[in-house]
Amino acid sequence: MAESPEEVAVLVQRVVKDIRNAFQRNPHIDEIGLIPCPEARYNRSPIVLVENKLGVESWCVKFLLPYVHNKLLLYRQRKQWLNKDELIDITCTLLLLNPDFTTAWNVRKELILSGTLNPLKDLHLGKLALTKFPKSPETWIHRRWVLQQLIQENSLPSHVTKGNLGAAPVERIHRLVQEEMNVCSEAAGRYPSNYNAWSHRIWVLQHLGKLTVKVLLDELSSTKYWVSVHVSDHSGFHYRQFLLKSLIGRTVTDNNVLVQNQMVNEQNPSLQKEEEESAGAEAACVEEQSVDLRHHLEEELELCTELIDTYPGHETLWCHRRRVFYLQHHLTNKIPLSAVVSSVDSSDETLNNAHHSPATSHMAQVMDVDGLNESSSKQGYTQETKRLKRAPMQDSLGPEMEYRFIDKVLSTCRDADQARFATAYRKWLVTFLGQ
Repeated sequence: MAESPEEVAVLVQRVVKDIRNAFQRNPHIDEIGLIPCPEARYNRSPIVLVENKLGVESWCVKFLLPYVHNKLLLYRQRKQWLNKDELIDITCTLLLLNPDFTTAWNVRKELILSGTLNPLKDLHLGKLALTKFPKSPETWIHRRWVLQQLIQENSLPSHVTKGNLGAAPVERIHRLVQEEMNVCSEAAGRYPSNYNAWSHRIWVLQHLGKLTVKVLLDELSSTKYWVSVHVSDHSGFHYRQFLLKSLIGRTVTDNNVLVQNQMVNEQNPSLQKEEEESAGAEAACVEEQSVDLRHHLEEELELCTELIDTYPGHETLWCHRRRVFYLQHHLTNKIPLSAVVSSVDSSDETLNNAHHSPATSHMAQVMDVDGLNESSSKQGYTQETKRLKRAPMQDSLGPEMEYRFIDKVLSTCRDADQARFATAYRKWLVTFLGQ
């Protein structure tokens, strides 16, 4: 085994070269790992490549990591010169073993900005590092920086810019988003409560997916199985809460914009012909993105019910149910009124009343909606008004179903934690609904 500085230098140079050759032989490496091997038993390379898996024998790490670390620091201190190829190889080796070394990522940033390093290769390197260190914050931060470069500096062949994502082919953006979703899912499965991975997933939706209704619905569907098999991991449920909240905000915003445009056209008939085509396009867009929010919230509550019954005693499920009910309460008390008061003059007063109405007045609220419809029949009877009047009252959106569910759990469960969580949920309901 190498002991002297000269022997260590020769060993490290050989290992770094072997790592570079491994990536050249197989550019589709998808996982790295350490092979437990206290001593070098054979005169062979400690780098093992089997199919798409790259392994490093553990005995060489104590020589490899300090050497490349010091070599990079000497370069940053301008005490030693390294060419671009040496920088790429050394930083790659260092980050595969210690991805939280910020200096190495900063060097690669400089190489990307100078045009020496392909940013897509850095995405691949970060993906490999996350297979061994799935919660590495520096890796996620650098990954977002690389994605910003792909958008801002037209690094994608489709010339994507920050303010004009539509200039890129839809399929290319979709593939980029899908790749990031896969990376986040793998990292979240490798480390429990990996909020770094889920936060990155949210960032990707906001900057690449643009939080469209289709993307939000696809994410709700794709993450359902993940949370079903990770019932104690609140990070996944927190992500679904973000999706539901964004879905509500996106849908309500689109509907409000359409209603406001219709009111402007009614008050200014002269502008109606000029904006007819644009209004029609907006209406088609809203219709395409229209979604039954209550149905999705009910499905989320059904998922909570199923998981609570199947896996008793998990506080994460009760916390998620609490949040879903809060969103339902918000939707029930605000959306029906905001969709109807657009045709009456006293919209501000009605919205204020809706904002302060308690959750226990769900039936009274539906009656108020009908009353508003009758009082405003002379001012306009819209299609949305007809839908609200003929829609049956959703009992599942009220607190009655929640109290029944709690009573059922308390009467049938034998788990002390389950009973404690159900009792705490009931106390929260009483406090929340009494505000």
